[in-house]
Amino acid sequence: MDTKNIMIVGVGGQGSVLASKLLGHLLVAEGYDVKVSEVHGMSQRGGSVVTYVRYGDKVASPVIDQGEADFIVSFEILEASRWLPYLKKDGRIVTNIQEIDPMPVVIGAATYPENLAEKLKATGANVDALDCVALAEKAGNLKAVNLVLLGRLSHYFDIPEEAWTNAIRACVPARFLEVNLKAFELGKNA
Repeated sequence: MDTKNIMIVGVGGQGSVLASKLLGHLLVAEGYDVKVSEVHGMSQRGGSVVTYVRYGDKVASPVIDQGEADFIVSFEILEASRWLPYLKKDGRIVTNIQEIDPMPVVIGAATYPENLAEKLKATGANVDALDCVALAEKAGNLKAVNLVLLGRLSHYFDIPEEAWTNAIRACVPARFLEVNLKAFELGKNA
């Protein structure tokens, strides 16, 4: 199998580390060679965060270059736009429609771009945009956006749902397990 590439992008504190850990666990359990690399940047101050997950028969490097991502999983829609050059021509963006103002917008030096989902689609990208915050809230915890996104991402994989839920059970603390399983299911069926 050729190496497949997933980028998880967002803003610090949104749960991208758990998402990448869970994906890595799932893919190893499915028998793939997996490399995961986290780039935090200014994550502790709400800055951009990107995680690379690469899997296949044999993966040499954890880094994804421009034009190589099969999937961009985005916790915030401006981050999806920011990382668009990394998407393959036939790749897919799975994104939360949430808008988090970056510092230039907060201080009034810039305005938040409008209609980003439509603009992303206009580039020819395959875009699956949904309100993950509303679904996480429905699951019982706003912090479960990461599992909503992974649930939606699972829709594009030929991996049994049981394997996904086993990975969730292995990676999520017991006290948060039920809400995360529910968030995953809501994302999968959105």
